[in-house]
Amino acid sequence: MKILIIYTHPNHQSFNAAILKQVQNNLSNTHTVKTLDLYAEHFDPALRFDENHKRRHLAKSFEMAKYRDLVTWADHMIFIFPIWWSGMPAMLKGFIDRVFVAGFAYSYKKVGLEGHLQGKSAWVITSHNTPSFVTPFAQDYGKVLKKQILKPCAVAPVKLTELSGVERITDEKRRQLLEKVAQIASKI
Repeated sequence: MKILIIYTHPNHQSFNAAILKQVQNNLSNTHTVKTLDLYAEHFDPALRFDENHKRRHLAKSFEMAKYRDLVTWADHMIFIFPIWWSGMPAMLKGFIDRVFVAGFAYSYKKVGLEGHLQGKSAWVITSHNTPSFVTPFAQDYGKVLKKQILKPCAVAPVKLTELSGVERITDEKRRQLLEKVAQIASKI
């Protein structure tokens, strides 16, 4: 399987970096894996529209061609990012805005959308400080990515792994969470 990891965290010594390493180290070597580190790429998340750059032309944007090619190449995508202020990092939001666009990831139907990323699956791994007893009721961008972005683009199935309370837990609990990630990765 061809796997694209989309990693979004600015600190390469962070817990998210440890999650990335666990995933990379525990995926079967029978897979072909590419990692897209949006911060290391200096990805520009800003949308720009003017008389020469129209929203309807985003699917043909030369700047985003390599990212569209990576998404097209992948059979499975793994998103790793923290939840900040109930949302994904602006860098990842900009990536979604600029790459998962009409004409590429989906098209408009008379009613609703038609997804163009059939045959692809995903795993969304988020970390946050929300207490675990609140997470079933909290709106966060792990759930938004799964249900409101990937699903309409026909990506299925999508697994969501939420690692909660990461700043308040012990190092032993963090180790257990990383082991959980390793176990899931090893089964892909």
